[in-house]
Amino acid sequence: MRQSHQLPLVGLLLFSLIPRQQCEICKVSKENKTALKPLVHTMISSNYTKGIQAAKVLLSLRLGGFLNQNQDQHLIEQFILTVRSTEPSLTSGQLALAILALGACKGTDGISINYSELVKKLGNKYKAEIKNMEDHDGNPLTNYYQLSLDVLALCLFSGNYSVPKVAEIFKPGNKNYYFHKQFSVDTGAMAVLALTCVKRSITSGQNKIDTKDLDNIDNHIKLLIRKILSQKTENGLLGNIDSTGEAMQALFVSSNYYNKNQWVCQKTRDTVLKEISQGAFRMPTAAAQILPALMGKTYLNVNKDSSCVYGSDISHISTQKPISVTPAVSASQIKVNYSVVINNAKDRIVVSVANGSVFLKVMEQAQKENAALFRYVSEETSWGPYITTVRGIKANTTNRTYWELLSNGEPLSEGAGSYVVHAGDDLEVRWSTY
Repeated sequence: MRQSHQLPLVGLLLFSLIPRQQCEICKVSKENKTALKPLVHTMISSNYTKGIQAAKVLLSLRLGGFLNQNQDQHLIEQFILTVRSTEPSLTSGQLALAILALGACKGTDGISINYSELVKKLGNKYKAEIKNMEDHDGNPLTNYYQLSLDVLALCLFSGNYSVPKVAEIFKPGNKNYYFHKQFSVDTGAMAVLALTCVKRSITSGQNKIDTKDLDNIDNHIKLLIRKILSQKTENGLLGNIDSTGEAMQALFVSSNYYNKNQWVCQKTRDTVLKEISQGAFRMPTAAAQILPALMGKTYLNVNKDSSCVYGSDISHISTQKPISVTPAVSASQIKVNYSVVINNAKDRIVVSVANGSVFLKVMEQAQKENAALFRYVSEETSWGPYITTVRGIKANTTNRTYWELLSNGEPLSEGAGSYVVHAGDDLEVRWSTY
């Protein structure tokens, strides 16, 4: 619960901690907005833009103003029904994203949303995450990306959370920021947005806490920004193409934590625009993550009391039934090697699939040929199919275990439903820890 009995901040400290002017937000100019069309169409023309999986897409489209009033009303009505019917089974991060999407702005009159009830339920899910961390060596039920979304939504929508606990668990050295010892840029970026919201709630007087916690939060933001910038590539991307959008948001709201010469925003923007023109954002979630930053927006712009912006000049999009984004395949067949690796024990098979097939098709074919060795279970996510179980062994976030996908010995940055295989590939699913 929030602290209500600790010392108030003195005026001088409040003044010194008010965020300075943001850096120049290098959003896409009005003349170049047509370059964003591929992102918008990707978001509305995919099988994965449906149900609760559409939360980030809806949030992105509403923040960017890419819906007309009728489209917005139609999508919100459908989304509310989905949230109400699926809420008990949602993860904390999924519910947090739903709250952010629904509350991105004040939409059409006549749509009633009980934010207080949704936020209360999110608070309970967040408490369960913290309890799991206390019971299982600091491991949340989900991950730190979702935990950051929880804090951000609770902060923006006046939910209950403990500021000292936030200051404690979001230390930049925490293992949950890392995946195979590699710092996760998008996780760090989401944590920066959440911590910035908490900091602003303190400096505005909404939360009165011990100044030590505020100092810790301030230091966490500074160190996380440093880590994000350490992952900047020569062409301006931050981490990789998928993490860059949320990293840009984090840098937008944290310009007082780095020098101007440490990040050239325009270079990052121009590289992203080039990647868009080359079809880099094939998954709707990837498109949704980059779009707000290109419009000069961050998730901290979510405000249910602000009027929605409608009628963008590139918002001529359809809300008809989406089509699949699965790559087309030709009739020719290719052979690939496929293995399941568990504790250094490897079972291998050679399978034939259509040229242009994705990794998941190889798994399907292997399962058809030998279900005992190669059976698997996947679940649909906003990033496409995610492999949860192979040969009855299920991934577990509490134990930090998962099924890793590899091609020719290299871990894949794409999912099973996106990575296109090639003749002669050595493909693996490997039981791993992170």
